[in-house]
Amino acid sequence: MRSADLRRSGLRAKGVGAVLLVVFAILTVRAAHLTVIDGRGEARGSSQTLTVLRVPGARGAVTDRHGAELAITIDAPSIYAVPQQIEDPRATARALGKALGRSPAALRARLEKSSPFVYVARWVTPSQAKRIDALALAGVGLVQEPRRTYPHKELAGPLIGFANIDGRGARAIEQMEDPWLAGHAQRVGVERDARRRLLPHEGFDPRRSVGGDVALTLDAPLQAEAEAALAEVVGQTGARGGVVVVIEPRTGDLLALAEAPGFDPNEFRTTPYPATASGAFLAAPEPGSTLKPVVVAAGLQTGAIEESQQFDCEEGFFRVPGKTIRDVKPHGLLDPAGILRVSSNIGASKIGFVVGARSHHEMLRAFGFGERSGSGFPDESAGLLRSWRRWRKVDHANVAFGQGINATVVQMASAMATFATGGLRRAPRLVSARRPPGGDWVPTAPAEERRVLQPEVAATVLSMLEGVVGSEGTGRRAGLAGVRVAGKTGTAQKLVDGRYSDSAYRAWFIGAAPADDPRFAIAVMIDEPRGKVHGGGSVAAPLFARVATAVLARSGVMTEPEFGLSKLARVDLPRPRKTAPRKPASAKPRARPVARAESPARKVAPPNVSAPPRAAARVATAKRRPPPELVRLGDRVLLPNFLGLTRGQVQTLTRSAVFRIQLVGQGLAVEQFPAPGTIVAGASAVHVRFEEGS
Repeated sequence: MRSADLRRSGLRAKGVGAVLLVVFAILTVRAAHLTVIDGRGEARGSSQTLTVLRVPGARGAVTDRHGAELAITIDAPSIYAVPQQIEDPRATARALGKALGRSPAALRARLEKSSPFVYVARWVTPSQAKRIDALALAGVGLVQEPRRTYPHKELAGPLIGFANIDGRGARAIEQMEDPWLAGHAQRVGVERDARRRLLPHEGFDPRRSVGGDVALTLDAPLQAEAEAALAEVVGQTGARGGVVVVIEPRTGDLLALAEAPGFDPNEFRTTPYPATASGAFLAAPEPGSTLKPVVVAAGLQTGAIEESQQFDCEEGFFRVPGKTIRDVKPHGLLDPAGILRVSSNIGASKIGFVVGARSHHEMLRAFGFGERSGSGFPDESAGLLRSWRRWRKVDHANVAFGQGINATVVQMASAMATFATGGLRRAPRLVSARRPPGGDWVPTAPAEERRVLQPEVAATVLSMLEGVVGSEGTGRRAGLAGVRVAGKTGTAQKLVDGRYSDSAYRAWFIGAAPADDPRFAIAVMIDEPRGKVHGGGSVAAPLFARVATAVLARSGVMTEPEFGLSKLARVDLPRPRKTAPRKPASAKPRARPVARAESPARKVAPPNVSAPPRAAARVATAKRRPPPELVRLGDRVLLPNFLGLTRGQVQTLTRSAVFRIQLVGQGLAVEQFPAPGTIVAGASAVHVRFEEGS
């Protein structure tokens, strides 16, 4: 009996063991089915992993020189699908189309692809993402991806460029600094929840892999003011567009680069790619008469000419083989300073002939013409400078006054900076510092200096260029009250169908100030101003003065243009006003130190200048008066009249203002910039000067 029980017990044990083996085998096969058949890529040890996403890394920030953020990365929802998990592509496409406002047919084509993973829509709005999540569609999921955004929209758009939808730099700084800015892509497993929705593995963080930050040399508030001034001139003259470039000569730092038309990098997907190019770096028009200082410098440097040497300008007509060279007005004997002052084509040509083609060409090369500036900007144009061996006499004459040679606006600003530094040339610097993720800022070094001119030659030419901005010069509308300015005008005929047009021009001005200790160099180019007023002295020079006023104000020198932009419609060039006489060449600029609060890095926001600043307001004798009210226009302020107020009254009035107030002196306010009635916002600076006993 006992033996039979043992046999029956053994049989039962064997039966249970067999059943357990069968169950284990079924579970093993099922696990293999889930892992191998349903698996789409790398599993993370989970039987629910269906596919693997490749999510771009978050890009680092781009800031201006003060830390104002110009390009940042935010998280944005994107919709994706695993086609093999979708049972009814038609119904799913209809539901997605209704929620997203897109064509169901196009969406269905995506859902029926044989690939293991497809994007349905990238960077959808939060409300769209919420609707999709509520639908709980099988085989459809949401993932947070890095999205590049540009908080200040069009501000410096052509300089900053944009990053494409896959997080790669595609233009300008974004492209140039892509190896530093780009984060590393992450591979993320996708799971299916109980409702058959697709979800990234728990713990996925789109910002886990972020790139480094880049600080530009750009001054965002100055950039905003330059853009506003340029837009005003382009609008007044009906021009096709224009460019303003501001460089700090001693360092080569690019402080502002304004272009019209610009573009909003946030809208890169709907903006034609050619429209996103930087005309300052990529376009190379003929510079016209702004090139004449180079031929004069070549003559003085080589000893081919003397400062006092006289050249016969032939009363406006000079015949060379193949061409008659003309001047706008007839002139007889002129020295080099006079040739620059009245912008004589004939005089410049004759200096070029005395210098010789080879020496002239070598000087142009030394200034950087015919080669890229060295800034590193992507796809930068080198311009065009043909070999001197190919110059006929007429070609040499043309090059002397800026025809038959092409240069970018950046090259022209750099050339002016070379005169401003005593003959030393630096490549423009665009990036001031870089910061690795979680690290500290590491400054970049300015480019090495290269001597182009002897200091005395550079000083002589700069002094001659002061005469251009004097009362008898073509550039007198670039004048600034109480500040010495050196500069050169240019009016370049455009080539139309292979011929120089009599109706299409580019207006140029290059200049530096203060002339005895230049703090900046500016190049201005206006493309095809319409109407009778199209010359560099009439159109570009006043714009230079406007931008120069803003630059000087930021360094503590308060001045104003001697001519406003509102008079651009006038054909004649009025003489400088007697109310603000220019000082003699030996006088020092009227420098007024301004107390400015230090701004913490990454906290200063660039301004939102909705109306460009006007010339400074002044009173001859200030009288005490009650303070006005501060008129607010949303996030902007209508600037009140501070003249006649005490320092304390101005401080009280502006305590809660959005702009920065800079007060100089004691007593009553006798001068303010911008003028009363200007609309200001953001980090715009307002300067007020006080005097005792007024």
